[in-house]
Amino acid sequence: MFKDFKKFILRGNVVDLAVAVVIGAAFNGIINSMVKDLITPLVGAVYKQKQLADAHFSFRGSQFLYGDLINAIISFLIIALVVFFLVVQPINKLIALSNRDKGTDEPTTKKCAECLSVVPKAASRCAFCTIRLKA
Repeated sequence: MFKDFKKFILRGNVVDLAVAVVIGAAFNGIINSMVKDLITPLVGAVYKQKQLADAHFSFRGSQFLYGDLINAIISFLIIALVVFFLVVQPINKLIALSNRDKGTDEPTTKKCAECLSVVPKAASRCAFCTIRLKA
């Protein structure tokens, strides 16, 4: 049982995914800090509030923190943009380059209708039964 678990954990996909999650969490912290400490104070200064995250409205005694929601949306958009331009776009270009280098997958052989042997596509006669092949 432990051998199977060790094999599962040490597969490339699992290790890559674990590294991606850890780096993603650290990156999320950096982006959230940037939004909270740099972007929202600038937006708050434009709208003459101390902090955008503290922006709220009250309705029947309940307080709705729409400023905190705006912070989360800004953080999400920044992370999505970075992932798109630094991960998705380069991978798509690499895939396009690797697919472009592949030749066409046209078969180079064909089967003889009489003896079902595999012969080159350019052959006019079967090497095994010597029947004339169709072009």
